[in-house]
Amino acid sequence: MSQKNLIVAFGGVSPEHEVSVLTAIQAISALENSSYQIIPLYVTKNGRWLTGESLLDLSNYKDLPKLESQAQDCAFVKDETGKTYLKEQNVSGLFSKPKSYPVYAVLCAFHGSEGENGAFQGVCEMMNIPYTGSGVLGSSLGMDKVKAKLVAAANGIPVTKAVNFYESDWVNEQDDIITVAEDFGYPLIVKPVSLGSSIGVAIANNREELNEAVETAFRYDAHLLIEEAVNPLMEINCSVIGTPDNCKASVCERPLGKAETLSFEDKYQSGEGAEKGMASADREIPADIPEALTRKIQELSVKTFSALGASGLARLDFLVNANTEDVYFNEINTIPGSFSFYLWDRSDLNFTQLMEELIRIALKKHQEKNGRVRSYDTNLLSEKAMKGIKGLKGTK
Repeated sequence: MSQKNLIVAFGGVSPEHEVSVLTAIQAISALENSSYQIIPLYVTKNGRWLTGESLLDLSNYKDLPKLESQAQDCAFVKDETGKTYLKEQNVSGLFSKPKSYPVYAVLCAFHGSEGENGAFQGVCEMMNIPYTGSGVLGSSLGMDKVKAKLVAAANGIPVTKAVNFYESDWVNEQDDIITVAEDFGYPLIVKPVSLGSSIGVAIANNREELNEAVETAFRYDAHLLIEEAVNPLMEINCSVIGTPDNCKASVCERPLGKAETLSFEDKYQSGEGAEKGMASADREIPADIPEALTRKIQELSVKTFSALGASGLARLDFLVNANTEDVYFNEINTIPGSFSFYLWDRSDLNFTQLMEELIRIALKKHQEKNGRVRSYDTNLLSEKAMKGIKGLKGTK
């Protein structure tokens, strides 16, 4: 079988940069014996696009300046026929010739910011290349916790009470915001709206802690969310794979941390072998909860995945009242850490098969998109039409 160039895109200008590197290397390892030729596309912390063999070795990331000096700048380019390539740029040396790789598909392994929020997906759409995961809208909704909750609530999916505000609101209306939040009752949860991996998330038990948590969270995002706490709390997660009109849920998991609300350290620096990313976190799989509750969360996961227009694979996180078993949608991760392979491994789909399925979905979506009418022949720029446009000059 001939090899196809699979571009694995990861890194990025994001607080979750290192987590993305771990996820990408895991995926590359899972595809080691596949029919694909793996081409890394590493986006540095300052936004440079790099490629090269040295990017495939996790140990090289211990010295980022050295790694970046060994790698080669690159970019997506199109040839005269419209075919897209990943091409090396600024190659030095008299006899050096830039390598160029025709793109078969892109495996997106970003976490947070421009890689997961729809921006990179938009680049792929513009270049008309298949890519894994959600599209531009689904990705951007997934990154915005406020918008995701609004869509969920509009579709009858339960969410917790919350107030959201921008930094300028906090400066001008701080007392009003605190009054609204305190009506929920302490403890309260403070979150950046557009970050994942629990970065900037804090629990506030009183007004002093609330002010401190807000000021800390503004270091990461200009838009924050204060939510009521579910007490006593169980966090239950479930992954979904497919498309909005045809998807299925994995088994459920219950992450276990020092506190029920998990920190970044609980997720990525606990358990044995933190280099395994989310796979190293302590968790209970399948979650030891009643079967009826499992089914409810799986059904809500599929419903939320579809409502948000997600695609490929996502992990949906829910807050459960341990006494009443009331369930609340918390957030969706459109590119979850380690691709949540540990959930699908318990659902009879190993990591390699999971990656293959993501690529298959990406190719099918791309084929369907290109099967639609994507241009419209018109004589808008004909001489007659142009005269009409000229006549509009000077009008208001």
